[in-house]
Amino acid sequence: MNKLGLLGKNISYSFSRTYFKKKFNNENIMDTTYENFDIDNIDLFTSIVKNTKDLKGLNVTIPYKEAVMPFLDKINKKAKEIGAVNTIKITKKGNLVGYNTDCYGFKKSLKPFLKPHHKKALILGTGGASKAIAYSLKELGISYHYVSRKLSNNVTFSYDTLTENDINNHQIIINCTPLGTFPNVNDSPNIPYEAINENHILFDLIYNPDETLFLKQGKKNKAITINGLNMLKFQAEKAWSIWNLH
Repeated sequence: MNKLGLLGKNISYSFSRTYFKKKFNNENIMDTTYENFDIDNIDLFTSIVKNTKDLKGLNVTIPYKEAVMPFLDKINKKAKEIGAVNTIKITKKGNLVGYNTDCYGFKKSLKPFLKPHHKKALILGTGGASKAIAYSLKELGISYHYVSRKLSNNVTFSYDTLTENDINNHQIIINCTPLGTFPNVNDSPNIPYEAINENHILFDLIYNPDETLFLKQGKKNKAITINGLNMLKFQAEKAWSIWNLH
């Protein structure tokens, strides 16, 4: 029996396990299981690999996308450049190889909505996911700036300094923070929403709820709004092809 799973912390809500169970049912895949490996500390990762017989691959979610990297034998070039891993393949020889499929999933779900005027983006948040988003935007030829609570070398705007003019100048806004995730559905990143209009795309990596307060506020101002669900589906299929168990 081939085993796959998700590595993370407090992941009982996880999309991946439900998605793969459904996939295995629908496609009559009988020889593979998918389970959650919920750990409080990345140091427990080694014992999971050692003690889980027939483990062939893992997805990695918050907060371990960066922390898991030193434990891997090899990191794919793109994942290395991004600086975050969300898919691990365990080879026949037992080597752990890290990949990043966030990039693929994000590009594939954003692309159908892009118009020529979508030249500049704001990335809200600076965690592991935001690095993959930045990498994807670069590949799409879209320039970007980070927004965070504090200014630093790579953070151009803080939430306190962001103006309506900044919103006007950046017509793609991507929420990479957990703000607005169920059950805290009344939270949203603190940006000047009144400056958003029909030329904007608001993309939220969150998929539960399917319309966050961030997206609702964008929709009210006629922006195109996209949640994280398709991105997750695309990256799950990409991970499956990396594991390629059959």
